[in-house]
Amino acid sequence: MFATLQQRQTLRNTDVTKRHTLLDLLDRHIEGKLTFIVDGSAVVVGRGGLAAGGNIVIRVNDSRFFTRVLAAGNLGLGEAYMAQEFEIVEGSLEEFLILLLRSRLDKKISNDPLAALKILCIRLLDTLRGKQSNIKRHYDIGDDLFESFLDSTLAYSCGYARQPSEDVETLQVNKFERICRKLRLQPGERLLDIGCGYGGLLIHAAKHHGVTGLGITISRHHCDRGNRNIAKAGLADRVQIQFEDHMKLSGSFDKMVSVGMMEHVPRREYRPFFKNIARVLTAQGFGLIHTIGCNSFRNEHDPFIQKYIFPGSNQPRLSEITENLEKNRLAILDVENMVRHYAVTGRRWLERFRAATLNAGKYDGTFRRMWEYYLACGIAAMTASDTALYQILFTKDYTAELPLQRV
Repeated sequence: MFATLQQRQTLRNTDVTKRHTLLDLLDRHIEGKLTFIVDGSAVVVGRGGLAAGGNIVIRVNDSRFFTRVLAAGNLGLGEAYMAQEFEIVEGSLEEFLILLLRSRLDKKISNDPLAALKILCIRLLDTLRGKQSNIKRHYDIGDDLFESFLDSTLAYSCGYARQPSEDVETLQVNKFERICRKLRLQPGERLLDIGCGYGGLLIHAAKHHGVTGLGITISRHHCDRGNRNIAKAGLADRVQIQFEDHMKLSGSFDKMVSVGMMEHVPRREYRPFFKNIARVLTAQGFGLIHTIGCNSFRNEHDPFIQKYIFPGSNQPRLSEITENLEKNRLAILDVENMVRHYAVTGRRWLERFRAATLNAGKYDGTFRRMWEYYLACGIAAMTASDTALYQILFTKDYTAELPLQRV
């Protein structure tokens, strides 16, 4: 059915209204400057103030961009990027996202009744028209994707930067060594790694600190490839990975660590998770939890990440972790928020991903833009949001001697 002239005019008027609504909101609330090129004309919005890497220029290729962003926030912005409805002409995607976060648009709009009402009306209309979709794209994600941007150990967690220019290999080695030193690993000790990935930390600890180690994972692929990595390193007699859930922990360990795994533990399992850690640690045992966290009283999940990248993931609050440690008589020795180190790590990942050549038949252009947007979101979140990256060091021994300085 062809639209009548009146219907087409109504649609054009609606598009203009949405364009004006979004640009007006940004003009009144952005603490910086953005330039939008729309239908060949440049529109500058923002109030100056905070800088985000210089001039940022965005070309809008499709008017649906305005609808998506108003109707679905960051989810809509991400989907608009995937659909090439906008592109960054000057500056970078991550700089654009950092500027949006630093400007605290969500808080400002919630305090602006007229703006909030306009957005609510647009979202209601969009829902009634059936334009929003919860369909998730599924891709056969393989090691080749992660090899394109991670280090050689495929450590998919925050590294540690002694210099902001360090490469991914150095960042992860720094992280492994620092964790080992925080745990004060000694030759002959038995180390447990819960959610061990491909065994990179276990291999480093065995090679450089003389421990024996056990890793557990619920990924059969991680288990198999990790054990091959261990054998290749000549450590199969001292280190192994088992396909096992943390709920079935057994044995006795001098030290334990969990890196980048607690984000995927359901909240209902927090209590048994820490209870089992306390049960398997020796009387003088030490442990370290490394996790993305929420540095706020409210844990708000990003809809883009939940839909496309990590469905069902959590960001535990520090209070949730410390409460469970206290209830299990595990003494907290040190808490460090390393979130800015994750921003450095994310930049290295994004640089490598952008430079990589991926199988176009397996990872199409939409997927590449989706993954690029995800990595850019990570950099922005670790730079200008309430996201945290916690390392919490603890022990069963309240009388343990402690160093005067953090490692």
